[in-house]
Amino acid sequence: MKLHPWNIAQKVAIVVEHYRAMVMPLGYYDDFEVERVVRAELDSKASHASLSAAIEPVADRLLKSFRAAKEAEIAARAQQDEKSALVARQTQDALIVFRANMGAFTRLYAFLSQIFDYGSTAIEARSIFYRRLIPLLDFGREREGVDLSKVELTHHKLIAKDKTDLTLGTGGEKLRPMAETGSASVQDKEKALLSEILSRMNDMFPGTTEEDQLSWLMGVKGKLMENETLAQQAGSNQKEQFDNSPALKSAIMDAIIEALDAHSAMSRQALGSQEVQADLKAALMGPGRLYEELRERAA
Repeated sequence: MKLHPWNIAQKVAIVVEHYRAMVMPLGYYDDFEVERVVRAELDSKASHASLSAAIEPVADRLLKSFRAAKEAEIAARAQQDEKSALVARQTQDALIVFRANMGAFTRLYAFLSQIFDYGSTAIEARSIFYRRLIPLLDFGREREGVDLSKVELTHHKLIAKDKTDLTLGTGGEKLRPMAETGSASVQDKEKALLSEILSRMNDMFPGTTEEDQLSWLMGVKGKLMENETLAQQAGSNQKEQFDNSPALKSAIMDAIIEALDAHSAMSRQALGSQEVQADLKAALMGPGRLYEELRERAA
């Protein structure tokens, strides 16, 4: 199946928007806070202190919310108030899911931005904001203040304003053409992977839209990426061993079930067919690069 690049661009933009919508409605941050972090990140004159000052209030607020909910749960259980304990537990779980959804968004953006240039859009801004916020939300290990040692100003975005003709001298070694990261060959490889994923999904779920197919697959993969057992197994086993892991098969079934609410038709079809389950695992382990990304996470 040959996909037109513009059609793919439209489809993946919809999927990225779907992930952004998963994170935004929770009220954990606002647009002003996103803009403040992005300005500090992209300002060529910004300092480490300015970036820390931009992101710290958000992280501090969320860490305090988690810590307060944790303390409330302990107090409620001591008083055998199961209802209040459940509410406090749900508050903690919601924050953990929020962090996981930010991670899913940034991974998806990192993958797709190698293929498409989003430019200075709200999608790119959210990616910058989430990338800075995630390392600070170390839920369960809360300090009195935010640990800003994980905030590092590593680069600025460069924008070309004018062109200057720079003539290289005749001496010295000739420059070699780019063939690695950032080159067309990498983008072609990523496009090929995405095209293969969509082709396999079309075979598994004929009659469904490619937007829904890709969104469903990324949702399932996102759940698997959050699985600590899978990350540990990928980090300590070869790909063939990991592919045969009973934990992987079980985790895929759990992820399919969790996707029922968002995509009931495809999830029910997958649950009722061992062939679809096998094809799904093959897509995840092949062009979906599940093993490789779990292994990177475990490193």
